[in-house]
This record gives sequence, C-alpha cells and structure tokens, in this order.
Amino acid sequence: MVEGLELRKFVAPEFIFGVGARRQAGRYARNLGARKLLVVTDPGVIAAGWTKDVTDSIEQAGLPYTIFSGVSPNPRAEEVMTGAEIYREQRCNAILAVGGGSPMDCAKGIGIVSSNQRHILTFEGVDQVEMPMPPLICIPTTGGTSADVSQFAIINDTAERTKIAIVSKAVLPDLALIDPLTLTTTGPYLTACTGMDALTHAIEAFVSNAHSPMTDLHALQAIRQISAHLVDSVNQPDNLELRSQIMQGSLLAGLAFSNAILGANHAMAHSLGGYLDLAHGECNAILLDHVIEFNLRATPERFEQIAAAMGLDQRGLTSREKQRELLAAIRTLKSRVGVDRHLKKLGVSRSDLASLSRNALKDPCMVTNPRQPDQRDVEVIFEEAL
Repeated sequence: MVEGLELRKFVAPEFIFGVGARRQAGRYARNLGARKLLVVTDPGVIAAGWTKDVTDSIEQAGLPYTIFSGVSPNPRAEEVMTGAEIYREQRCNAILAVGGGSPMDCAKGIGIVSSNQRHILTFEGVDQVEMPMPPLICIPTTGGTSADVSQFAIINDTAERTKIAIVSKAVLPDLALIDPLTLTTTGPYLTACTGMDALTHAIEAFVSNAHSPMTDLHALQAIRQISAHLVDSVNQPDNLELRSQIMQGSLLAGLAFSNAILGANHAMAHSLGGYLDLAHGECNAILLDHVIEFNLRATPERFEQIAAAMGLDQRGLTSREKQRELLAAIRTLKSRVGVDRHLKKLGVSRSDLASLSRNALKDPCMVTNPRQPDQRDVEVIFEEAL
C-alpha cells in the first residue's frame, strides 16, 4: 500500500492556547456541566501561585471545589486511589488538573477509577478503560509532558517498582487550557528536562511505525521549534516569546505522539522511572542519542528529515556522516541545556540492567519502535548510557 494511505486515527481534545488561558478555567468548567470540581495539583504549583489563579477563576464562576495536592513527581497508584476516594466523598462530578505531567496523570487516574470502580493498576495497556471519565480539564505548567492533549496516563506501581502505561481514547482530557506564562516560574533544569522530553516525543512519534501524515506534520514542527529555542529558553526564563515557542512545541509534540505512540526511548525511561523513582524528562534525555543510534538503520531517511528540522545542512554527506552529525547535534543540545549526566550518576548499576530491560520490553511504547529489540539489545543501550 502507498505510504500515507493506511488506516490511521487522530484524536485531540479541544484546547485554548495563549496568555491568560488558565483564567478561563471556571467558565469552561461550568460549560462542561461541573457542579463541584476536584482540583488536582502539587505543592510546587501551589507555591508558584498558578493553582490560586485557577481556583479564583472557579470561584468567580460560582463553583465549589476541593483541592487534592498529594501528588508525587512520579504519581503513585496509592495517590490515585486516595484522590478517587476524596472525589467520591466530596461528591465531585468533574476534575481539573493544574501542574506538570504528574498532577495531570494523577487526575486521569482518578477519573478512570471514579468511573470504572476498579484499582488503577488493572487498566495497564491499550484500550483497557471501558467507561469514560468524568469531565477533565488540564492546565499544564511545564513545557514537555503534553499530558493535557494525550491519550496516555503513566502511573507508578511502587510495589513492583515499575511504571504502567494506560493508553486509551477514554483518558483524553475534554479541554486543555495552555498558558505559556506558567513556564516563567519553571527553573532552568526542569525547563531543560521537560523540553528534552518534548523533543523525544516528537522524534519518537516521527519514526514510530504508527506514524501518519497528520502526526508527521506536528512532529517535525515540534522538532523545529524546540531545537531552535530550548537553549535560549533555559537561559532566559522570563522571555515570554521563547516560553511560548517551547509551550507550543510541546503541544505539537503531544498531538503527534498521542496518535503515533512512542518507542524504545520512552519504554526504557518508564522502566527507569519506576525502578528508581527518577525524573522522567531526564531519563529520556540521557537515553535519547543512544536509542537514536540503535534505531538509525531501521529508517535512515526519517532521521535525515529530523536532522533537517533541527537545522542541519547535510548536503554532500554520506549516510554515515549524516548519522554521526545528527548524533553530535543531539549530544551538543543536551550539553548546552545542562542535561549531561549519565545513568550511573543517577544510581543505576550494571546489576540493574537485566531487570530494567525486561520491564522496558513489556511497555506498550516498545511496540511502535521502528526497530524491535531483544533483551540484550535493550541492555546494551542501557550500558552505553551508564
């Protein structure tokens, strides 16, 4: 079949993008039929003042709400279950998440449990959520996770030291209010890690074996914007134009990966994050060039398009030279934004690699990687990142 004519679907929530979007929360919650909201957030977002902006908007709309802020950086299954119990006790009928990927994923988990009345860990995998969630509004405050527009929820199973991926159209938020002003309180290292997470989303979506012309469009533009503006965004945190470029790049990457899915990079990062409770964006950044190097031979022409989107002029180069230049550009970008640690520095040892690799191979994201690895392949990639 001619490429691009295969059956593909593309799903996305309604989203409002621009400065002040967060202040529309109350109006849109009322439009969605909210009678009482559970506001899911975390202490850092509360301290930055973004939660209050949102709750002020809810109050102005005349709606009651309850705040749930007991969310860890890697949201845990037990936190989801606690939030679901609060949702039930407080007689809420809608959920609003304000924060990074952790509050948004936790809010999705709470919605799943509230509608389906089962433990969150029973929904692992693709299309396992039968009943739709209550209305969900997401307001992202980091430029990277794109949980506000994706059909993914990633939850930490602390007992098994793994992260589970829940992939379903049922976990797509009803509305995303995307306000780039919220990025101005994000510190340099978090900006770098979340930005590299977004870049990884775009790259993996573009080379995914489930890509389509619609996802390619969003992925390539995300690569252009993030690679061009991330360094300056890290160095100029108050520059709203730069922050807007990164927030928009994150949005585009989210629209791409939500529909094309991801690959080995995220499967391995999920395994790392669950095993050692590590920051997701940093794990992705550490692994990125090593996973690209593994995947290059599976779809070299796609990686050439990625190089072009990053601004590399590869005319006259051999295939091998093009590949080396792309890897060098990724490594240089990582270094310039300060995400240059290795896994060993994060506490990973060689004795962990077999277990980490087994868990990574079980992750749904591995299915759409352009080159299917075996356990030894994954172990080698981890070894190279040590």
